[in-house]
Amino acid sequence: MVDKRIYVVDLESVPTRYTCEWKDHIPNLLREEIKERNLNIEVINISGGESTIEATPGAFLNFQQTNIYKNNQLNNIAERFTSEVKPNDVFLFTDAWNTGILQLKYMSELLNIPIEISALWHAGSYDPQDFLGRLIRDKKWTYATERAIYHAVDYNWFATRFHSELFSNTLDVSGGKSHITGWPMDYMPAVLNKYKSVEKEDIIIFPHRIAPEKQPEIFRDLAKYFPEYEFVVCQDEKLSKEQYHKLLAKSKIMWSANLQETLGISPFEGAILGVVPLLPNRLSYTEMYGKKYLYPGVWTASFSNYEFYRENIIRMIKDTMEEYDVLRGNVENHLAPQLLKNFFNATNLVDNLLRNKNEYTK
Repeated sequence: MVDKRIYVVDLESVPTRYTCEWKDHIPNLLREEIKERNLNIEVINISGGESTIEATPGAFLNFQQTNIYKNNQLNNIAERFTSEVKPNDVFLFTDAWNTGILQLKYMSELLNIPIEISALWHAGSYDPQDFLGRLIRDKKWTYATERAIYHAVDYNWFATRFHSELFSNTLDVSGGKSHITGWPMDYMPAVLNKYKSVEKEDIIIFPHRIAPEKQPEIFRDLAKYFPEYEFVVCQDEKLSKEQYHKLLAKSKIMWSANLQETLGISPFEGAILGVVPLLPNRLSYTEMYGKKYLYPGVWTASFSNYEFYRENIIRMIKDTMEEYDVLRGNVENHLAPQLLKNFFNATNLVDNLLRNKNEYTK
């Protein structure tokens, strides 16, 4: 008889996203820690299907298929309540924007089986630059849903303080249920090590989604002023994950003019491979990066701002290319380890999931 079970409610597998790695990595990470700590806990993955899904263009997931996937997960969970789920079992939702959380809470309360829920917040309508924030006109129902999910969840996890504060300030929630943890991306250095021998080229890379909040039009315009460099928009190339990593390894600079970023995984991947990030001093970037990698946010607050400050940006890019060899060492040897330590490991989350009842006080 196990002391408790942890049910990992995963994200659907999109080949170009980190959801593929998370499907195995998170359950395995928990099992390794359970074994290391000699705990009597079982980890069970709740999948909504095994087929891979292509994301809606410009989005993180597929707006239609994600509902089929999450509904399959809910049916799986509901069936387990009849025989398997016991008091004090834990459910970890790797995407908090899952209305199945409300139905899980419904079953827990009405069947008198008290369980604990943790959930990782990625985005939502509370962010005006996110898809939900831009496309949903009447946000009364989305704000109400996000508040309900927040209050149904025992531990709401955010990767940065910027994201946590954006959520709480927009939705006006309180009650001590918000917590900070790095995202479980500690496997990335091992994944990318094999690309470190790739020879660098004069490539400036745009690794973001082609979406309004990423402002790709600024990057495309900049390319016209640098015929000596290659500017690459990754989503124009229809790259596999391996092809993307090879291109990243060849690149020298990563560019961002993002208006939305609550964490940002690609600058971390790039730092591991010696790619110098040039990021606006706003959003989560301000919290995560030193001044040498940040330019004034006003320079790209809009396309018209970019046009006004374009000469400053051109000079910054030229200076970065000229100083690349020195900057590369700082990025690989200092920035990447710092990001791994502070933002790309899930130590707080794992410690919380594996604690004894009432042990966790952070």
